[in-house]
Amino acid sequence: MPLSTTPLAQAETWRDKLFDGDWIDAPDSLEVIEPASGQPLHRVGKAGPEAVTRAVTRARDAQRDWAATPPRERAAVFHRAAALLQEQADTVARLIARETGGILAKGRHEVNEAVVLLQRAAAMPLEACGQVLPSAPGRLSLARRLPLGVIGVISPFNFPLVLSLRSVAPALAVGNAVVLKPDPRTPFAGGFAIAEVLHAAGLPKGLLHVLPGGADAGQALVEAPGVPMIAFTGSTPAGRRIGELAGKHLKKVSLELGGKNALIVCEDADLDLAVSAIAFGAYFHQGQICMATGRVLVHRSIADELTRRLADKARQLPVGDPAAGEVALGPIIDDTQLQHVKSIVDDSVAAGAALEAGGTHDGLFYAATVLSNVTPGMRAFEEEVFGPVANIIAFDDDDEAVDRVNDTDYGLSAGIISASVGRAMALGERLHTGLLHINDQTVADEVINPFGGTGASGNGTSVGGPADWEQYTHWQWVTIKDAPPPYPF
Repeated sequence: MPLSTTPLAQAETWRDKLFDGDWIDAPDSLEVIEPASGQPLHRVGKAGPEAVTRAVTRARDAQRDWAATPPRERAAVFHRAAALLQEQADTVARLIARETGGILAKGRHEVNEAVVLLQRAAAMPLEACGQVLPSAPGRLSLARRLPLGVIGVISPFNFPLVLSLRSVAPALAVGNAVVLKPDPRTPFAGGFAIAEVLHAAGLPKGLLHVLPGGADAGQALVEAPGVPMIAFTGSTPAGRRIGELAGKHLKKVSLELGGKNALIVCEDADLDLAVSAIAFGAYFHQGQICMATGRVLVHRSIADELTRRLADKARQLPVGDPAAGEVALGPIIDDTQLQHVKSIVDDSVAAGAALEAGGTHDGLFYAATVLSNVTPGMRAFEEEVFGPVANIIAFDDDDEAVDRVNDTDYGLSAGIISASVGRAMALGERLHTGLLHINDQTVADEVINPFGGTGASGNGTSVGGPADWEQYTHWQWVTIKDAPPPYPF
């Protein structure tokens, strides 16, 4: 079928199905609820441990031929997939927005970044994948990168297309097969959208398996003996469990986890620009982003005025169904997450934080919220909220700001806003963070950059751009001689 006539985002394609290279019937089903309306959106197959076992076996068989496929043929699959996704971007973006509860601009952003990920994957098979090493005369010494085999990918609900594809695409590009378990709340955005474009682009059958399911399916994937690596993106508590289980089975594991990210606003900052940056970093996609601006460190001399302006902006941001009109914030993904956000705000106010704006909700629609007078020990200071809450913390000097930023187990993203780039760079050198943005907020990822955190934000690995070869392959040392030498034995 020509790519231009291949329809995407048609729910009947995957109704009650799983994907193993073909759309196959599943013994059980998952009903996906649209967060904004509370109504059923579509129904997909539900995978259990048995489906994972079958998928791993088939993926191992398919991977051998794929690794031996000429590089230009592998690259062509990703070129075609990128073109198809770009061609039908609006259709895919609308369904992603509905499934995730995001505004349409967020859905479009995911699709645009996914196109770049596919284009980047198309380049990888044609890149150098080794080195010639110095050695003794008469011996050629090489180090080359080889695929690991089958990569298990477990992805979250918040930016599911990007956070699945950033592992799926490079892992496939360098010769692996992939078994993908998307979050069961976002199976299209996190899995079936990828299956559709790669299937239409000619990816050989058996190389990609998409298995929405619960914790039992995830555990089966981590424990499967034919899966040498797990790439997990999600919460820190879940990441700790997966890391422990993967370590028990001696698997390579990439953990991209939560964050309690800080934005430092110096006294010389432009307040209007700072407020705009804070609002975006704290409220984009309802704050359900691992890089969200969770703590705002503001110099005490400007703290009151900045807080007033931020609260005014927060009260003006419209909240509602993204499909029904132009809104800035959509719904929280589900009631469990809503109650988590609400409890952190309520407990922090009870502990002495001041509620400057928001703190209310209508169903899953939680208003943009501003808390001031947030101090260490409060839940709003310590915990990842994963909701639209900006927490204001005043500081008196740069040393105090650095201490407050580093007073966390997390280490994902940080930003600094100052009229002095030199001062901001000097501050940044002292922060424990995987991502650092000078004169910008904390939510930034161009998908071709190394992305990763430390501490409770991850295990020190990075994904994206130059990090992908390191992530999804292993080194093999090869030596070549014209004939075997004599040895003194």
